[in-house]
Amino acid sequence: MGSLPTSSSISDLNQIQNDEQKITEKTLLNLFKSQQNYLNYFFKHLDVSQTLKFTQTLISSKGTIFFTGVGKSGFVAQKISQTLVSLGIKSGFLSPIDALHGDIGILSNTDVLVLFSKSGNSEELIKLAPCAKAKGAFLIGVTSNEVNNLLGFVDLHVHLPLERELCPFDLAPVTSTAIQMVFGDTVAIALMSARNLSREEYAANHPAGKIGKSLIFKVRDVMKKQAELPVCKEGDFIMDQLVELTSKGCGCLLVIDENYHLIGTFTDGDLRRTLKASGEGIFKLTVGEMCNRHPRTIGPDAMAVSAMQKMESPPSPVQFLPVIDDQDTLIGIVTLHGLVSAGL
Repeated sequence: MGSLPTSSSISDLNQIQNDEQKITEKTLLNLFKSQQNYLNYFFKHLDVSQTLKFTQTLISSKGTIFFTGVGKSGFVAQKISQTLVSLGIKSGFLSPIDALHGDIGILSNTDVLVLFSKSGNSEELIKLAPCAKAKGAFLIGVTSNEVNNLLGFVDLHVHLPLERELCPFDLAPVTSTAIQMVFGDTVAIALMSARNLSREEYAANHPAGKIGKSLIFKVRDVMKKQAELPVCKEGDFIMDQLVELTSKGCGCLLVIDENYHLIGTFTDGDLRRTLKASGEGIFKLTVGEMCNRHPRTIGPDAMAVSAMQKMESPPSPVQFLPVIDDQDTLIGIVTLHGLVSAGL
């Protein structure tokens, strides 16, 4: 059975809670400003010529670009590798521990191995470096210490200037990992530019996410068509088309001529306004008399995300867009609900 808390331990707990409550907006603001200053130190002192050599080496690589690191630097290395993969660049993360127990077999003499380390003295990396060198891989050390033990093994060294960690003890790797991430991701975008990666190629690597859908999906992929369309003729009486207006889930009627050319639209909002203005006179009104003959429309090959933008544009938002071809023939309708359901 555990012992009951003493009055002293309760007092300590209360003190801790009081200390936690002393975190103020001013304290946080000062920390963010300090971090900004440390990052600015990095930007000001970064050797761009080293970074250029690093980037050019990755661009010219004929094999796979592997990244490795220990602890927090390892997490950064994994993230940067995943960024490159998302850009269609052959890359992977090589655990320094697993590498020494067989995984180093994946390295070849056409590969590049980038070793991320704040100090450049991590024991695991020092053990890995000569083994990777023996496999013929090109080694790049990325460290914040200009003088370190990795220098004796790497083919290229990039120094990431670090004034100090944000940690009050200058120990917890928070500023150094932020610098590593900024450096790696910026180089990744440089590679993206050098490869002239198109929006379509980028989207093809993100098919399941919102990024990919917004870049891949066209209006024809998300529009309703044929039997799903709430169509009517301009001579039809409004009251005779209520079922068509309400049953297709589009919130409108698409008014067409005998050749399926779009004449206009009539919405459920138009129905309410017409009923309020004309009362029983609505029974004698045709759809053509009350429809909007200048609706916003869109083509089937437009990007689906642009349809959403067009719906939200001035002078007022709309809930749907008729889809017409270059002959003004109605071929579909895209709705805001349909776009949201598609994940856009």
